[in-house]
Amino acid sequence: MKTQRIKFKNRKGVELAALLDLPEFSATENFVLFAHCFTCGKNLKAIQYLSEALCDKGFGVFRFDFTGLGQSEGEFTQAGFTSDISDLIDAAFYLKTNRKAPSIILGHSLGGAAVIHAAKEIEGLKAIAVIGAPYDPEHVTNLFSGDIEKIQSEGKAEVNIGGRSFEISRQFVNDLKQEDSGKILKDLKLPFLILHSPNDKIVGIENARKYFEKAWHPKSFVSLDNSDHLLSTKADAQYAGLVIAAWANRYVEKAEKEDVTVSGNASAINRYKDLETLVGIGDHRIVTDEPERVGGNNFGPAPHELIAAALASCTAMTLNLYAKRKGWVYSSVKVDVTHESKKDENGNKYDLFSRHINVDSGLDFDQKQRLLEIANKCPVHKTLESVSKIDTQINSKY
Repeated sequence: MKTQRIKFKNRKGVELAALLDLPEFSATENFVLFAHCFTCGKNLKAIQYLSEALCDKGFGVFRFDFTGLGQSEGEFTQAGFTSDISDLIDAAFYLKTNRKAPSIILGHSLGGAAVIHAAKEIEGLKAIAVIGAPYDPEHVTNLFSGDIEKIQSEGKAEVNIGGRSFEISRQFVNDLKQEDSGKILKDLKLPFLILHSPNDKIVGIENARKYFEKAWHPKSFVSLDNSDHLLSTKADAQYAGLVIAAWANRYVEKAEKEDVTVSGNASAINRYKDLETLVGIGDHRIVTDEPERVGGNNFGPAPHELIAAALASCTAMTLNLYAKRKGWVYSSVKVDVTHESKKDENGNKYDLFSRHINVDSGLDFDQKQRLLEIANKCPVHKTLESVSKIDTQINSKY
């Protein structure tokens, strides 16, 4: 997948940090708005793995840090469950304004409870999915139940959650009292998916049962066997993402995978909105782009980097063929190429490709010197050092 870093402001003017994950080659018709768990953040590894699985199936994923958490501004102590809900609504508006309204809203743990409440205010949603979500938002107080009395009597208290210190206020605790989630689901009448581990020691499986009993059809339940609450293993997170993608495909518009018809050796197609370009080389497809510092999104190698890559790979293959013909055995050869634009003493520009060859073997000095000579005979090397001509024509349609 390819990822863009984004900052947007919520309704209170607080700047929130977000990541927009996109499929590598397909046009994105459907976006998933993701809500992280209590005191977590968008950068949690499990969320990244889950997002990769969704992107692989053609979905875009918008994940962000709630107010006061991660890289987002604001004070966590001044935020709360209602704040999370409004952040989700504002994130959906940002996505609708700048890309396309989310079709799926997905939440993990307390974020799952938040997406159900936020869904009431987000137009265009096709379905809702939750992972390890508590039925009652007040369930989260179990994480600091020993401090509740102090919070209520003194107005706030420092609590330890997962080895980190947070200041929890009386307002935060009282804010967890919300409308019944089951009633909201019945009113929404949206397809609903529940994923939950029977081994979840943070949010018990009985919460999934309550959701399933209250939700309107179509509703589905998937057991995340042997996983923990945070989907700590890569396999568990990716499995969850693939299941959500397969389920959601029944309810959303299908995105056609963009392709390019190849004429000649290579063809490239670019859409006006950005520098990202889909390149077809025979049966293969790659994306090229430019670094962010020159206006690109760094979704793929820059064109000049492809030239350096062509020289490096051609050199490695040429040495492989020669060594096999000679009966010389080595375990591997690594070719490093760096491209630079230079000027000679007269101010004339030229391109310098610096190549360094590393042979992992027991070849002697003479054999290595011979490989150095052969490297200079690789076809791409010869092409770069020769005088080339480019014949160009332009047509209004392709």
